[in-house]
Amino acid sequence: MNFVKMHGAGNDFILINLLEGNSPLDYSLLAPKLCDRNFGIGADGLLFIMPSETADIKMRIINSDGSEAEMCGNGIRCFAKFVYEEGIINKNIIEVETLAGKIIPEIILNNNKVASVRVDMGEPKLERSQIPMFGEEGRVIKEKLVIAEKEFEVTAVSMGNPHCVIFVPNIKEIEIEKWGPLIEKHPVFPRKTNVEFVQVITPSEVVMRVWERGAGITLACGTGACATLTAGVLNNYINRKASIKLLGGELTVEWEENNHLYMTGPAIEVFRGVISIGSL
Repeated sequence: MNFVKMHGAGNDFILINLLEGNSPLDYSLLAPKLCDRNFGIGADGLLFIMPSETADIKMRIINSDGSEAEMCGNGIRCFAKFVYEEGIINKNIIEVETLAGKIIPEIILNNNKVASVRVDMGEPKLERSQIPMFGEEGRVIKEKLVIAEKEFEVTAVSMGNPHCVIFVPNIKEIEIEKWGPLIEKHPVFPRKTNVEFVQVITPSEVVMRVWERGAGITLACGTGACATLTAGVLNNYINRKASIKLLGGELTVEWEENNHLYMTGPAIEVFRGVISIGSL
């Protein structure tokens, strides 16, 4: 099976073109093997390029643990760059079908080469039932959440997938590998949640570290960056446009007057290859 390895700010993916007629496989079982960094290709997840009846093209995302995600901001930038450069879609603004709805990335060119991808990530969902999160109706802003006798103040945002954003005074003091999985699987989140720990540097610059639902610690999370900006605005910590600094790089996110969030960042091809499924 042919594949392409790409990353967006260090959040890496294996792209598989199902338009080429690859045989149907149980990718929920295959993903942990392909994404294994010692015995497979190594990635945070799989991205499938598929035909769509409602948009230009469809993206399906399988996390490294085999679970399916609704959307991935870094992944869709890689997806958009690939389908544009391969000539699958011959226009700069692309409508992509995802489980989170229709997402619209825009290819930014420099000397006829893809310099970056700007994605209309849509409108954030803020009501508790939209996250989803159990509890009284309304928005979840600075709500106390107790885990293992430690209290966190959480703000919840859905970008088509759930996010729990926690602002902290010093990001280096947070044990993400300890608290991330406990918050991800907290009973208050019926579909689990992504977890972002955020330190505000200035109103236009924050540092974010993420524990991704189904993938663990990753170098970047595009939907998490959008959720972080939204939560920062709701808490009056940051401006409506800010730089989100992650372990793998930097993303620019803007919450515009039309209530849509726009994210701009890189998408890089790493290598291409062929893997023998029977060898896994």
